[in-house]
Amino acid sequence: MSYSNHSSTSFFLTGLPGLEAVYLWLSIPLCTMYIASLAGNSLILWVVKSEPSLHQPMYYFLSMLAVTDLGLSVSTLPTMLTIYMMGVSEVALDMCLAQLFFIHTFSIMESSVLLTMAFDRVVAISSPLHYATILTNPRVASLGMAILVRSIGLHIPAPIMLKKLPYCQKRHLSHSYCLHPDVMKLACTDTRINSAYGLFVVLSTLGVDSVLIVLSYGLILYTVLSIASKTERLKALNTCVSHICSVLLFYTPMIGLSMIHRFGKWASPCSRVLLSYLHFLTPPVLNPVVYTIKTKQIRQRIWRIFRCGGRSIGHIQGH
Repeated sequence: MSYSNHSSTSFFLTGLPGLEAVYLWLSIPLCTMYIASLAGNSLILWVVKSEPSLHQPMYYFLSMLAVTDLGLSVSTLPTMLTIYMMGVSEVALDMCLAQLFFIHTFSIMESSVLLTMAFDRVVAISSPLHYATILTNPRVASLGMAILVRSIGLHIPAPIMLKKLPYCQKRHLSHSYCLHPDVMKLACTDTRINSAYGLFVVLSTLGVDSVLIVLSYGLILYTVLSIASKTERLKALNTCVSHICSVLLFYTPMIGLSMIHRFGKWASPCSRVLLSYLHFLTPPVLNPVVYTIKTKQIRQRIWRIFRCGGRSIGHIQGH
């Protein structure tokens, strides 16, 4: 089978199949989602930074989640917009490898942050009196650094290994952005080492994280059920609602996409693309909304910002 050399290798990305005639119209909701993601997560970061009462571990972890959501949005943005706004689906090998590195890195980072937030809830509910001594600022910073090192370190080999592979002449990817399994399957050589590496990364990160999150909520539920007061039990569980929503937003589409790739030979290409959009685009848009609705301190701070802004505008117009 013929294959291309690296100097001329490029790939062709895929939008929603069968809807090519309305790509320009589809770019409108996509751009709206990206703007909402950038604005929402930036607002969360600004509110946490500017409000001294929010300088607590829970909100530091929320800031980490906002940063990873921003990174995920920026990573998928370039190729999505070129496909839907300009009709250009071709992407060079080096750009493709860079994109898949950042997409997978920020995905693992988000999973790690969600795990850390679960640990935060365990400590807050199981040992509230020791919360401040367990989750000190240096310890929170250390957890953040560990997340960064883990996410970057595990994915540095991916683009290096893919760069060395020869690729077939047929180079059409099945998504609107470059992903490790998608690029790997286009190689005209044995990819068992790459496949084993990819499986190891997924199991040691997303697999381990999801199991530990479930165990964390088992411990939380055990602690909550031991509380005598029904009001206190509901109050404790209510502090976990935002985090549970974020976990479901992140893991549910990913599990569905994984099941379709492995067992859904019947599934249409369009369903795969839509599920990948749900996995990569929805959490960065909805996480700020969920935390704003469910977190009283953030909601009050944002309300004060808009109220003061409205007064300022009214004052200017009065003059």
